Amino acid sequence: MGVSKREMIKRHLQGRNISDARVLQAMWDVDRSLFVPEDQLEHTYEDKALPIGLGQTISQPYIVAYMAQALRLTPQEVVLEIGTGCGYNAAVLAHLVQHVYSIEVIEWLAALARKNLERTGIRNVSTRLGDGFNGWPEAAPFDAIVLTAAPPVIPEPLMYQLKIGGRLLAPVGTNLQKLVLLFRASENHFEERELLPVRFVPMTGEAQKN
Repeated sequence: MGVSKREMIKRHLQGRNISDARVLQAMWDVDRSLFVPEDQLEHTYEDKALPIGLGQTISQPYIVAYMAQALRLTPQEVVLEIGTGCGYNAAVLAHLVQHVYSIEVIEWLAALARKNLERTGIRNVSTRLGDGFNGWPEAAPFDAIVLTAAPPVIPEPLMYQLKIGGRLLAPVGTNLQKLVLLFRASENHFEERELLPVRFVPMTGEAQKN
């Protein structure tokens, strides 16, 4: 028998500095088993990334919760996610904000995410197939932007799709990656803070040309 959801929340989240009550509730409310392949179901609530096919993974619960907590999201906010993956992170964000816009560059993953999100009954996530480098201009500006794949540097178009006072959270780097929190202080002034070392898949497409 694998780890229970209650054990994951208590040991791996609360036991490791996740204290935001809304984030903990969202992690409880989202059924991770709806996003995990059948052959991995016994590992659903283990605190690790799990394979979902063709070299792709569903994110580690702690990292999903850590990133959501670091963004300090409020119920009225609108978020852009770059890298929908299987839809798990978008589902957690959807419990925390008014609306999530999410872009996925891999076609089969985008289709899988749509199917998974439909199964959850979540209605406040819009998904799109495409390269996330240029964001989602017609839905901008965003209160927060989160990247689930690592660009060598933060794409400039994304920075300028933040509202003044908005936050962007991204793993940045090639071999050595750091989770970076960027704050848009004014029209052309951004402040950055490094949070912790991480390992994410590289952001593909346009991001690799910069």
